[in-house]
Amino acid sequence: MGPVMKPKRAILLALLMVSVSLSGCFGESEVTTVEQQPTVWDFERPMLTWYHFPDAVDAWGDDTFEFSGRNVPYPAQGTYYGIGMSTFEPTMGITQSDTLFMSSYGNGPAGSTAVVACDLIGMTGSVDYSCENVYDPLLPIANSNDPYIYVDQWTSRIMKFDMHALLGMTVEWSDDDGASWNGPSVATQIYSVQDHQTIASSNMPALFHPTTWMFCINGNAPHPLCSSSQDGGATWGPETSGAPVTCSSGGLSAHLVGSVDGNFYRGNKGCTGEGYSVFRTTNAGISWTEHPLPTEVTGTADTWNAEEAQVEVDSEGNVHAMWNGLDNKPYWSYSRDQGETWSNATMIAPPINLSGTGFPVVVAGDAGTVAFGYVGETAGEDEVWNAYLTYTTDAFNETPLLTTVQLNAVGDPIDTEPDCGYNRCGGLGDFLDIRVDAYGRTWFSLSHNLADKGIFGTFDIGPSLRGETITMLEEMPAGGPMTL
Repeated sequence: MGPVMKPKRAILLALLMVSVSLSGCFGESEVTTVEQQPTVWDFERPMLTWYHFPDAVDAWGDDTFEFSGRNVPYPAQGTYYGIGMSTFEPTMGITQSDTLFMSSYGNGPAGSTAVVACDLIGMTGSVDYSCENVYDPLLPIANSNDPYIYVDQWTSRIMKFDMHALLGMTVEWSDDDGASWNGPSVATQIYSVQDHQTIASSNMPALFHPTTWMFCINGNAPHPLCSSSQDGGATWGPETSGAPVTCSSGGLSAHLVGSVDGNFYRGNKGCTGEGYSVFRTTNAGISWTEHPLPTEVTGTADTWNAEEAQVEVDSEGNVHAMWNGLDNKPYWSYSRDQGETWSNATMIAPPINLSGTGFPVVVAGDAGTVAFGYVGETAGEDEVWNAYLTYTTDAFNETPLLTTVQLNAVGDPIDTEPDCGYNRCGGLGDFLDIRVDAYGRTWFSLSHNLADKGIFGTFDIGPSLRGETITMLEEMPAGGPMTL
């Protein structure tokens, strides 16, 4: 007689046998699938692109934050294109013909400053562009210590400044993309010390020209000296204080910028010698007012260019300032009332453990869009300096999403010199420059020091900084070392 099966075990066995026998009758068991909902992150992140909030907080894949409106991520990628020759303290401009221009120290005729024109804007498909010097007057001006070029966004006049130590600063200009040149005129008094000039225009109508021009220099005063032109640069007024007359800010002024409201702004150390301030003139330099930036928490950089804070205005006259803090990290603040009040300081570096940054520049497109250029190095034993662009499409959001791209690839640093970003470093010189074209693409002029070539850094993939609605730029072919 076999073993007696317990009642509970017998029932369980019976149920199992019934289930096996019925499985073939009704087919496979249904599997419930959950349809994945689309998110703002439905694109692949390039290796050298970072999405982050202020203070280097990683945002990639964050589904807890409510992204909306203009404050959403867009695909982005950075690259650069060489100009075919060296540069030093590269300044740049963009004319209404969609031509990019960059200064090139000593590479013009008879060793003059070259004005290099590149037809990069609108390039699609394959890398196919050209760059050439367009400065070739009958009597070229000798190369200067500090060459500088600037393009008036309202008239497309190219202004070429050459600073000749104590001999005066010569000015030439072109209204046809460099095909012909006028001048020179002398823009400074010969008694003035000259260094670290900056030039800009505004749409304030002048007596004999559609726009008003100004320049500022490090001169014989405890603050920068400035001068204006009422005839498009043919003649210049006397050098006067580029700050309240009692100001002791030091002489190094960051890039001067002209606004759509006719104002001019420049960044500098505060008049007390502490912090950074933005200085504003509403009357082409007759008088200036000081507007302190929120640097109490950030401190100010203790580097060679510690007197400088960069400033820019968007299409509606909102003012954006950028500076390096005591930690050598990049900070940003904005004003929507011509510098009277400022937002809290925002640290804009990506979450990649940057040990420090240098050579800050800032540009704005339409209201609410702003981009920042700088060089930086990651913490570690090796000195590797890379170039970065950071942007936001919703600048006035309480928590703006920031996107940062590295312009040079891994293994292709722009410099390996110790402390490059904190000192005069190769072709980077004293300062860099940045502009945004008519289509909303950012262009950052700098030097690839290891190759000794000027380069334009930009987004080959990214959103436009112009337009009420954010749209993607037309994709450009990636550049990089093959263009050097």
